[in-house]
Amino acid sequence: MNTVSKPIIPSPAPRSSRPEILAEEIIERLTYRIGKDAKVAKPHDWLTATILVVRDRIIDRWMASTREVYATGAKRVYYLSLEFLIGRLMRDAVSNLGLMEEVRDALASLGVDVNVIAGLEPDAALGNGGLGRLAACFMESMATVDVPAYGYGIRYVHGLFRQQLADGWQVELPENWLAHGNPWEFERRESSYEIGFGGAVEFITTHDDQPRYVWKPAERVIAAAFDTPAVGWRGKRVNTLRLWSAQPIDPILLDAFNAGDHIGALRESNKAESLTRVLYPADATPAGQELRLRQEFFFSSASLQDILRRHLQQYDDFTSLPDKVAIQLNDTHPAVSVAELVRLLCDVHGMDFDQAWEITRHTFSYTNHTLLPEALESWAVPLFERLLPRHMQIIYAINAKILIDARKGKNFSDGEIRSISLIDESGDRRVRMGNLAFVGSHSINGVSALHTDLMKVTVFADLHKLYPDRINNKTNGITPRRWLQQCNPGLTGLIREAIGDEFLDDAEKLRALDVHSSDPAFQQKFAAVKRANKVALSNLVASRMGVKLDPSAMFDIQIKRIHEYKRQLLNIIEAVALYDQIRSHPELDWVPRVKLFAGKAAPSYYNAKLIIKLINDVSRTINNDPSVRGLLKIVFVPNYNVSLAEVMVPAADLSEQISTAGMEASGTGNMKFGLNGALTIGTLDGANVEMRDNVGEDNIVIFGLKADEVSKVRSDGHNPRAIIEGSRELAQALAAIGSGVFSPDDRNRYTALIDGIYSHDWFMVAADFDAYAQAQREVDQIWTNQSAWYTKTINNTARMGWFSSDRTIRQYADEIWRAG
Repeated sequence: MNTVSKPIIPSPAPRSSRPEILAEEIIERLTYRIGKDAKVAKPHDWLTATILVVRDRIIDRWMASTREVYATGAKRVYYLSLEFLIGRLMRDAVSNLGLMEEVRDALASLGVDVNVIAGLEPDAALGNGGLGRLAACFMESMATVDVPAYGYGIRYVHGLFRQQLADGWQVELPENWLAHGNPWEFERRESSYEIGFGGAVEFITTHDDQPRYVWKPAERVIAAAFDTPAVGWRGKRVNTLRLWSAQPIDPILLDAFNAGDHIGALRESNKAESLTRVLYPADATPAGQELRLRQEFFFSSASLQDILRRHLQQYDDFTSLPDKVAIQLNDTHPAVSVAELVRLLCDVHGMDFDQAWEITRHTFSYTNHTLLPEALESWAVPLFERLLPRHMQIIYAINAKILIDARKGKNFSDGEIRSISLIDESGDRRVRMGNLAFVGSHSINGVSALHTDLMKVTVFADLHKLYPDRINNKTNGITPRRWLQQCNPGLTGLIREAIGDEFLDDAEKLRALDVHSSDPAFQQKFAAVKRANKVALSNLVASRMGVKLDPSAMFDIQIKRIHEYKRQLLNIIEAVALYDQIRSHPELDWVPRVKLFAGKAAPSYYNAKLIIKLINDVSRTINNDPSVRGLLKIVFVPNYNVSLAEVMVPAADLSEQISTAGMEASGTGNMKFGLNGALTIGTLDGANVEMRDNVGEDNIVIFGLKADEVSKVRSDGHNPRAIIEGSRELAQALAAIGSGVFSPDDRNRYTALIDGIYSHDWFMVAADFDAYAQAQREVDQIWTNQSAWYTKTINNTARMGWFSSDRTIRQYADEIWRAG
């Protein structure tokens, strides 16, 4: 270990957090950092000044956390993720520092409402759905449970698109979250790295006659680091989220500019900056596919160069890398890191291939998030070889080691060899990134018990046979700070009043709430909190969409990425069937219900966008039909993001977790809803299985085919037409949609969508419809007995503590990373 002595810099004295001191500092920042007099300051000025004051207190702890890691030589965790859906940070940071009341009082003394300015903070557009939000929860939990960690990702200028609706259709617009800067981040000029693309590989012999490969890229860009602090609960530790921004080597080609080619002179800048413009550029075109691969290599290479540079600052060589560094790949997007680390160790640092491979394999671990083959990324070999020629060589070398061992050491058959190969040869040759991540990692984890079991017998069956000790389970979790304390202060206060404060530090202490679940007085208070949250959501819907909701109705909510396997289509078809029943039997006592949807469809995913349009077409018809008498309303709330979820989750009475069994890896929305006192209706898929085990079968409504039954139905030859013809309600709902009842301007708009259910029903919409409709009527029956309803929903809140991301991270730290 290096022993260079460095001067000891004393830590600054703790800053006062008295409201009057905070108020003085806010005025000081407003004056000298923003240049505004308090008399003319606008709400956004107050927001920035407040963030700067809070940030100063974070920096003290941030630096102390960093010094501690260097002093102790503790192992660091590096979490590589293409998404970090962090949401607004001010309330999160202030709450975790324990300063919410003080900041509120300080601002109030200046005539400023903290809730007003906190609502102005833009959502960081760095993620899409559960994958990115999980990464954000994990960053907060790693700091909370004292695991030294860096998160690595991309500083997207626009990130995921902003969703608007035009006549019910999704329209994608740029999300300008960085338009006015980001007061949380710090640019790190010293942490900049060259990233190459294309070019050729040369073979040379070194002075000591060792063979060496030198990659000479044809293109180069600079990856520049921007750091955001990640604050743990009670400020115990502050970790770092490091995001990479792409910059050109030469920002302007002066010769071209002076020659009059003013646009062409900026082509290098435009090419570099396109790397970090947008999250998930549409990959329906070759150019889109290439940009996606460039993005993934860009952030992977920059992150690894940064990790190795930091390691060499403290240690003499890389033999200790697996002991001091744990790199977690969050899904397949960073899988190219496996080949890149081998390249850096061999080509840049002079290590032989076999040693580099062993170090790489013991350093990486991989989290798989999907069983969908199309989501396990693969790249056409010609594209990969053109863009990353040295990495293609390394992947072939890795593949040779794996396949020779499998054939000679394990006697694998031809079929098994084809399955485990890093090169898919079933059509045009493609590089399998899921297989690369698997063989390059010492640990491969699923994100729910069911998902992990299915990994072993589906997508990774033969790799599991080759490496039977690598697959393990780490069921996802959510941070209770964001998803209870901050988004639902009313419920948090009620719980504190009932069972004390221990649950704030240990979510499993929520179990003490069980004894209050049947207490009429507590139920009344719980119901009052829920109603207040529903009023807040109703006000948001009214202001954004002009739709008036009745907070007394059941709020039935499905919020998640729009995808056919998540089955928003099943939900809206059942709504059409319910609409028919309400009109046919007005004499019955129907439960008033508001069905709320939110989520974004990938720009090139036509059927998902068509489902959004269908929801809006159905809502327009039902919401304007006087015969329904307000008993059923349908609302699609546009531009789903973390801030919208923080309003919708606490307001939900019923949580829709209805994916086709065997297709949802885990889900985390189910956990958020359950923690906030919603009843779940769902299939036995993903983490729903463990939710049922934790909350009890009486406190969740399960329906539909199980994962093994879905597989059997498909293999036996599914006949959806017979099922539809045997279900009057389903047949009539499909006929209404398919014939244009809800799309009079285009009678054939949904013909193909409905034909897909009749012809193959891959996502089991017809197969599960009757069971789903029956489960919904069971939900109605529970709702009519409000005491029974609140007993179940209070039990959900009380028994969701196990799903804290703190528990998940402790399992990662103990069983995979050996850190913390």
